[in-house]
Amino acid sequence: MNTQASICIALFSGLFFISDINAQISPEQAEASIEKQFATDSLQIAELFRLALTESHPYEWLGDMCKNIGPRLSGSPQAAEAVDYSFNLMNDLGLKTWKQPVMVPVWKRGERELAYYTSDDGSKGELNILALGGSISTGDEGVFAPIVEVTTWDDLEKLGEDGVKGKIVFFNEKMNPENLYTFHSYGHCVMHRWGGAVEAAKYGAVGVIVRSLNMRIDDYPHTGSMKYEEGIGQIPAAAVSTADAELLSDLLKNGKDVSVMMRMLCETLDDQESYNVIGEIKGTQNPENVILVGGHLDSWDVGDGAHDDGAGVMQSLGVIELLQKLNYKPKNTIRVVFFMNEENGLRGAKTYSAYAESSKEFHIAAIESDRGGFTPRGFHVDGNEAQLQKIASWEEILDKYGIHKVEKGGAGADIGPLKTDDNVLIGFVPDSQRYFDHHHSANDTFDTVNKRELELGTASIASLVYLIDKYGL
Repeated sequence: MNTQASICIALFSGLFFISDINAQISPEQAEASIEKQFATDSLQIAELFRLALTESHPYEWLGDMCKNIGPRLSGSPQAAEAVDYSFNLMNDLGLKTWKQPVMVPVWKRGERELAYYTSDDGSKGELNILALGGSISTGDEGVFAPIVEVTTWDDLEKLGEDGVKGKIVFFNEKMNPENLYTFHSYGHCVMHRWGGAVEAAKYGAVGVIVRSLNMRIDDYPHTGSMKYEEGIGQIPAAAVSTADAELLSDLLKNGKDVSVMMRMLCETLDDQESYNVIGEIKGTQNPENVILVGGHLDSWDVGDGAHDDGAGVMQSLGVIELLQKLNYKPKNTIRVVFFMNEENGLRGAKTYSAYAESSKEFHIAAIESDRGGFTPRGFHVDGNEAQLQKIASWEEILDKYGIHKVEKGGAGADIGPLKTDDNVLIGFVPDSQRYFDHHHSANDTFDTVNKRELELGTASIASLVYLIDKYGL
């Protein structure tokens, strides 16, 4: 048997179905059948990529949303506009489309934040900060106090109340540049943004500033969600740009006493109704089985929310557009979900999961795109070993398109609640090197999205949907 045939048999092992199990066929006939199937699927996937690069519309849809609506924090007027825009897009593609009500938190940033530092040598300067999502206000007068720098929880504990009370805690852990996959660095540092205000308040701090989760040194502060805990006093929390974090740290290392004033007028209002936006093509054979593709429609309230996660939702809808252009009739229902409220509550994910459970639908697979619109690299798979190996076996047919990273890993926040013992959750993995230049910042704008990269990602996800629908998991 030749090498190509061996690859084909490995690729489609357990997938190729011979309708007459009693038929006697020779090894040569079996080999020819598998090679024919391999060739057919290769042509279909090649056509998906051709269509994505020449006739698809996710980039135009994303541009319309970013330029005409802008950032879409849950509960904002812009989020409501984005719901209607998305619903109309799905309708225009002829999908069965509906809005799923979701009660979401409402947090408003208010006036632009103000901050400056002073040191005992007489130097003074402005700081670039953004309130963390969910932070309380400082009040009109702001908060002015000495800062104390820490890198870890242990540093904070060693300082104790004597070193922290009445001060602003400055969390200055850098994202580790040694990790090739930058999300690993993010995952290690995000705990300070999320829980820093709680831990600092335990020792009597009056505020928190956190180094922005950004791999490069620039003037863009990066916001994100944070928490408070019942029974622990609430203190204001902000992110500071990496350039200003370096400045403050250098002053402190040189023995200077440094104080910071920050003024933030954010507020939390009552929850209000918003929506997940859902569209689907019914399966021709197993309509009760669902393959979901999705991302989150909401974004933070700075920038355009282009990479996080406008790119993801438009890629997800683009998957269905490509399958339509291919005239592919899926066996299973292909459903696209634009989740609401991933950034500060995951209410949309929880609402959809409850619906899926009550409706007794079986989600064969759920695929999430929420890592930016960059060049595709592969997929992270949350499933059993057999499911992982089956998806990995398709690398041979996808490798020419740059899809060579299929490995066990986290899939995505919005699809997480859908996990069962039988299904598979999959995270689309683009190149991660530039993602945190933009994440949660005013730098997450439409002009930073490359059209071809976005389209290649759309085709990559569509190819995986095609293979899962055709061969199962």
